[in-house]
Amino acid sequence: MNDHRVLATVEDTEALGREIAEQLQAGDLVILDGPLGAGKTALTRGIAAGLGVQGRVSSPTFIIARQHRAGAHPGAVALVHVDAYRLGGDLDELDALDLDTDLDHAVVVVEWGLGVAEHLADRHLRIQLRREPESDVRTAEWEWVAAT
Repeated sequence: MNDHRVLATVEDTEALGREIAEQLQAGDLVILDGPLGAGKTALTRGIAAGLGVQGRVSSPTFIIARQHRAGAHPGAVALVHVDAYRLGGDLDELDALDLDTDLDHAVVVVEWGLGVAEHLADRHLRIQLRREPESDVRTAEWEWVAAT
């Protein structure tokens, strides 16, 4: 992995998301990987804040995907937030969401997307989140990965 960060608080996780958002533009795919409670949604909230999207960001677990429109300020980019957990690796269901169409106009963040969503773009930002056992401390590692 290219970069690594220890995240002691939820605020640290959201701050990292805002930093990462500075590198993102419409057309980028971000794949988040990590166990339950690792901070995937908190990181996405930070990315959303950094992109300047409208609306509250929460886990899209039960609806699978949420779209957040770009804010009114210059440089704001739309966000599509996907939770692939319930898809269980079903590529047909993921393809039915037409995320490749959204990629042209938004940043697409896919929780639980490792091994499922990589085919959506020529490259993606892979972020691995981990939670220390019996602790609130999390770590994040991230790198840009070219499609194979």
